[in-house]
Amino acid sequence: MPVLKFRVYWEEDESVYRDIVIKPAQSFLQFHQSILQAFEFDSKHNATFFRSNDNWARGREIIFENDNAPRKVAPLLMVETAIGLEVKTPNQKFIYVYDFAKHWTFLVELIAVSKEEDAKKVYPLLVRKEGLAPSQYGTKGLVNDKLVEMEEKYDLNREGLDEGFGEEGEENDTEEDTEDSEDAQQQAGLDDF
Repeated sequence: MPVLKFRVYWEEDESVYRDIVIKPAQSFLQFHQSILQAFEFDSKHNATFFRSNDNWARGREIIFENDNAPRKVAPLLMVETAIGLEVKTPNQKFIYVYDFAKHWTFLVELIAVSKEEDAKKVYPLLVRKEGLAPSQYGTKGLVNDKLVEMEEKYDLNREGLDEGFGEEGEENDTEEDTEDSEDAQQQAGLDDF
């Protein structure tokens, strides 16, 4: 049986993506769970897929659970819909939206079809991770990781202090510097009257 390889991009940054291999007979529910796991998200929120075209226009919806919301075309259910049934073109695209309050959006694209599955592997299978996954609840992890990258890139550690930049409150003042400073303070005090 063939297997389908999808690349799942985070919409905000296309350099952040995961490649997931899945069997055509597996459901969108299994695909949904593998995407969450690949991006280290929890499964506490609702989600939906949209079949898409090359321009990333949203087409028929594949929903997590029945919500009775009005739509032009009746949606499919993730648990009942096999991936292979919705792949209509060699580079089929889907849009995946998770957590309707935060609207995490991922662009999903079929990038390869392998003729034979590996009997030793369990599908769906994460086969490639690129980029730092976004932090599901805020940007703390993402910001900290970016700051770490900045420190490494610009050497913002203690090295800059050795190039003529001292630390505030150093005790290296000479007597002459101290006397000049006291004279300046007295003069400033007289000018205030």
